[in-house]
Amino acid sequence: MKNLWLFLLPVIFLFSSSREKHPYHVGSVEFNYNSKSKTFEITGRFFLDDLENALAAKYGKSLHFNDPRYKAQLDEALKNYSAEYLKLKTNNRFLKINYLGYEEDGESVNLFLESEVADQPKKVEAAVSILYNLFDDQINIIHIIINGERKSEKLNYPDRYLYKHF
Repeated sequence: MKNLWLFLLPVIFLFSSSREKHPYHVGSVEFNYNSKSKTFEITGRFFLDDLENALAAKYGKSLHFNDPRYKAQLDEALKNYSAEYLKLKTNNRFLKINYLGYEEDGESVNLFLESEVADQPKKVEAAVSILYNLFDDQINIIHIIINGERKSEKLNYPDRYLYKHF
């Protein structure tokens, strides 16, 4: 009986680990103003499976992160997806955001973006609704950092707008 448990425990763990759905839907986006380049360096972090499912729901085809054959398709989908679900305005001017790429990190995906050049921000407005097309319980934690001063806020679906003064 003891040998049976030694065999079954790893099998149970294998089938119950990372592929099981997590009970919450949360992500984060950091807008970090770089005073040298005068751009916002933007990093988003989301659960890999949530992002795969959101892209599939949005574009009607399955894309898989842990498969290099999908790299070009994922880049294109993430570029379009982030352009639609992430907006940034500073000093009353919308900024163009450029998609730079992504990186898989275990069970999560990091998205890397950068804004066009902007003068020193005094007022920052962000609209973040990433994964809102899939989950009505999505929480996005937003960080805005300017000259080392961090202002953070939690956005619960359907809230997507954040206004901060510096």
